[in-house]
Amino acid sequence: MTFRAEHWGSRLFPLALLLLIAVAVWQWRGAAPISANLLELVPSGTPDALEEQAVQRMQEPLNRELLVLISHPRREQAMALAAELGKRWQQQAPFEKVQWAAQLDLGSLRQQLQEQRLALLPAAERELLIDDPEAFIERRVQDLFDPFRSQGLVATNDDLLGLSTLIEKSLPHIHNLQVDLSGALIAESEGTTWALLRARTTAGAFDGNLAMSVDDLVSQARQEVQARGGQLLASSGLLYSAHGQREATREISLMGSIASVGAVLLMLLVFRRIRIVLAFIPAAIGVLAGLTACVAVFGHIHVMTLVLGASLIGVAIDYPLHLLSKSWTLQPWDSRRALRATLLGLTLGLLSNVIGYLALAFTPFPALKQVAVFSAAGLLGTYLSTLYLLPPLLGKAEIRPRQAPMALAQSLIDWRHALLRRVPTPWLLLIFALFCLGGVLQLSHKDDLRQWASIPPQLLEQSTAIGRIIGTRPTSQFFLVRGQDEEQLLQRQQLLSKRLDTLVEQGQLTSYLALSQLVATETQQQRLRQAVGALTEHSGALTALGIPLTAIAAEVRHLQSLPTPDIEAVLAAPLGEPWRPLWLGQTEDGQVAGLISLQGLNDGSLLATQADGLEGVKLVDRLGELNRLFAATQVSAAELKLASCLLIFILLCIPFGVRGAARVLAVSLLAALASLACLGWLGQPLTLFSLFGLLLVTAIGVDYAILVRERVGGAATSLLGTLLSALTTWLSFGLLAVSSTPAVSNFGLTISIGLVFSFLLAPWAGERQAEAQPT
Repeated sequence: MTFRAEHWGSRLFPLALLLLIAVAVWQWRGAAPISANLLELVPSGTPDALEEQAVQRMQEPLNRELLVLISHPRREQAMALAAELGKRWQQQAPFEKVQWAAQLDLGSLRQQLQEQRLALLPAAERELLIDDPEAFIERRVQDLFDPFRSQGLVATNDDLLGLSTLIEKSLPHIHNLQVDLSGALIAESEGTTWALLRARTTAGAFDGNLAMSVDDLVSQARQEVQARGGQLLASSGLLYSAHGQREATREISLMGSIASVGAVLLMLLVFRRIRIVLAFIPAAIGVLAGLTACVAVFGHIHVMTLVLGASLIGVAIDYPLHLLSKSWTLQPWDSRRALRATLLGLTLGLLSNVIGYLALAFTPFPALKQVAVFSAAGLLGTYLSTLYLLPPLLGKAEIRPRQAPMALAQSLIDWRHALLRRVPTPWLLLIFALFCLGGVLQLSHKDDLRQWASIPPQLLEQSTAIGRIIGTRPTSQFFLVRGQDEEQLLQRQQLLSKRLDTLVEQGQLTSYLALSQLVATETQQQRLRQAVGALTEHSGALTALGIPLTAIAAEVRHLQSLPTPDIEAVLAAPLGEPWRPLWLGQTEDGQVAGLISLQGLNDGSLLATQADGLEGVKLVDRLGELNRLFAATQVSAAELKLASCLLIFILLCIPFGVRGAARVLAVSLLAALASLACLGWLGQPLTLFSLFGLLLVTAIGVDYAILVRERVGGAATSLLGTLLSALTTWLSFGLLAVSSTPAVSNFGLTISIGLVFSFLLAPWAGERQAEAQPT
């Protein structure tokens, strides 16, 4: 007699499936909603909106800029190749701006040097002019006799006191780039001339299609340059993103294909019917449900989620295999009869698996939240498909599986009984405990953001080489400085700059950029304006050269009449270009904020104390914050595991009672402990991904213990069904263990080992069946 749930489910499920397909088609109607942004995998770290804005500002060059260096045995040919490539790329859609030559507006530069002299004059020169005007004039006289020190963009007649020249000569050099006479940007390194090409893209590095397009253009350019006898180096977050997407696509295709083909071949080999391939449809629907749910919740799906989600195939195929495994004892085989016999085990297995996956949703890591939603929705889709789609597809098809697997299962049971007769369970438990203790004691902890991505050595080598040639070593740390107004902001940056200067002198820091290096405060400009007014009284050395006093007085009056520019006015002019990203402007609370970027930091720990005692100054160190978060999350991972185990225990108490539920759960917990110990014995580090993998070991291991404990079709049949399920699951998670991404590999290895022990320990959950009855 058909159950009411079967009656309505079989009619509503096709409609739900059509709706799922329609939503999936709509979600993928344009560009694929796939992201490769590594930073999306980690928490945002802070609710401070200004700090988040600062982080995005500092990351923008990585996300949108592409640096290319081209060399050739002939210097002129290197510059010609760069110009040719730049002109071609300028017409390409991915690029917003391409620069291969100096694009200086000399007229605007001269105008800024003349109009903003009082604001741009370096601090040392400003203090000298204020404190010792005679020494300032005497040095000016010396400079006039030195053509190398007196020549600049502004002619001497237009800059009698040489302020513009002093500004021009004191601008910080943050790289080794030079401008060739032809205007090309070049860098010299170890006797080789490199021509620079810098491109800025129209969107961020983690726009998947754009990153792939840029990577293709770079590869094409490299081949052309090499064919003409040159060498091309390239560095950008775009290239890392493209590599990550290609690697993820390759792994998804490889893992998904192997897992799918392996599962199909296993079913064909064991059950010997072509029609049995239809049992794979629920797993495919589950993957589609996971993709659709993930895009619906997060707006996109990350490539790492796809890689981790490829393992869902191995878990999802378990449900059809549980039904098919009953064909060894349920003859003639009927899919509906098999479903009713295994429905309790399937449902308990689904709920325990979903609890394990959803526990990941409560972690602070977006990557694991996506995996949780993807897997939970996927398993639910597979479960419903097994209930309402698989029986009509298979019907009462005659299935007569091979008897060799059943004989193997019976042999495994006999071997276990023989082992227990020779070595009682307490002794086995003692050996197991010693094994686990030895492994756990050898565990080492390691969590690093670099484990979350596959970093190709060739790209890393090129980035390092470009940094060495150009002379830049940017760091991920920077300082965020707030002030009530621009005056206070610049004062605080000046105080911090004095401390950073000490690090530069000690060789711990190569250089830094701060707004206070470029712009003087309004108070300092006013002091300088007053000091300039007294220069006529100390200009004897200039008049001795024949310079009329009237000319000096006219220059002084002109300087005093110059406006007092603010930060935005200075940054808007050509000289402000390197400092523009450091200005955040006015904040929501009415303050103003600016950044100080760092270059060539040797010891990051030295930065922690630089902001001590400086109000409004904060060191922003995202990597350091993440490392601290990793350590804190290890505790939350243990709490999540405890909570998920408690929920699973409560669930199991309903059909098995307290003692039976404890026995089933104990088996999966021991399997998780054994997996942890094996990591220690294998010399693998304990990471957050391995800790979260243990959550899944417990959830999936409970599924195995439930099936063996229920003994539907007999002990051998239950064990054989568990073995078939375990083989497909091992295949999926085992493939994750060979991923090129360290975090994914560690995740897959942890689960694979844990599931091996889950299968080996599962028979202990079926002993003392009297305890399985509800109390």
